[in-house]
Amino acid sequence: MSSHNTLTLTRTPDLLREYEPGTFFFTSPTRTLLARGVHLEVPDSGAKSLHGRVSSALRDAEESGHPHPVAVGAIPFREDRPARLLVPAAVCWTSPRTGASSVPEQVTRASTKLGAVPDSGDYVRGVEMALAKLTTGELKKIVLARALDITMGAPIDVRQVLRNLVRRDPQAYGYAVNLPSVTGTARTLLGASPELLFSRSGRRITTNPLAGSAPRHPDPVVDQTLARDLLSSDKDLREHALVVENIVEALRPYCRDLSVPAGPSLLSTASMWHLSTRITGVLDDPEITSLEMATMLHPTPAVCGTPAGAAREAIAEIEPFDRGLYAGLVGWCDAAGDGEWVVTIRCAEVADQTLRLFAGAGIVAGSVPEAELAETTAKFQTMLRAVGLD
Repeated sequence: MSSHNTLTLTRTPDLLREYEPGTFFFTSPTRTLLARGVHLEVPDSGAKSLHGRVSSALRDAEESGHPHPVAVGAIPFREDRPARLLVPAAVCWTSPRTGASSVPEQVTRASTKLGAVPDSGDYVRGVEMALAKLTTGELKKIVLARALDITMGAPIDVRQVLRNLVRRDPQAYGYAVNLPSVTGTARTLLGASPELLFSRSGRRITTNPLAGSAPRHPDPVVDQTLARDLLSSDKDLREHALVVENIVEALRPYCRDLSVPAGPSLLSTASMWHLSTRITGVLDDPEITSLEMATMLHPTPAVCGTPAGAAREAIAEIEPFDRGLYAGLVGWCDAAGDGEWVVTIRCAEVADQTLRLFAGAGIVAGSVPEAELAETTAKFQTMLRAVGLD
């Protein structure tokens, strides 16, 4: 096989089964993508001017004979941090969710060690600091995250964890991104995001912001009560409205026929209920790519806050760790500009026997610190269950 061929298959493979660490995997409601090898690396100089560098890499790939180049990878939360993007040597596409209906399997594990950054008490104090900043009127919302570091008793089977993520949450956007090794140890970003930031197919665009959450419950009656309470929660509805208003305002200069539901609906994953608003429209300019629009929208108030600049400063002041790729973007963009980009949440960075999980909560006026702590704990469950922990 040529180093720059796009795979053409006569039968549909199970790309989830074919995934191997070191490759790129992405699955959505419309398609599943598995990318192998490296045709071109996108130059790494932070997220600034990313669209131009990706467009140049795709043009170079076409000129060198690549028949259908696609840029794939992950973009960080902060624009001064390195992105992880490349044009793969070969890409395989299938219809969505191939093989995703199987039952999740247990991940072999021995003893584990867990450590939260920050710990529960410091996270609650961080939320209290955020609430104090909200009272000045400078900020309307701040999203505060925390990390959970886990050391397993044996090397982690990245392939099995990805399978568990996709099979447990078949409506989520499952992904795996190969990361640069550290001291010779391979690293992988894994996740199952429920949140589509931006997709483009021709001129048609879709974005599906989520904000306002509640944990699922194993008792169906209690679970439905939690869902109804979320849909009528003043605090969560205000938080959700801030995100939708921000995204619609950003889209209007670029789109016609924007369709915005009058209010949110419920979206569920295996561990969470979310308030969801699916927005569709038509781009005025067909030359604007999915990546260009996605980076223009990023970061939304769903992962940062509003106003974005002040929220970023508050996050840098309060959070005691670097988010890296968490709360950034992961997805793909082809040479025509079509693509899908999701918010990098419900994720972990995996290296040998260790994982670092991430989860955040939106802080608005009326937030209760202990409730926000509980929300992050519930959001950890997506990854914890995928590695056999709870």
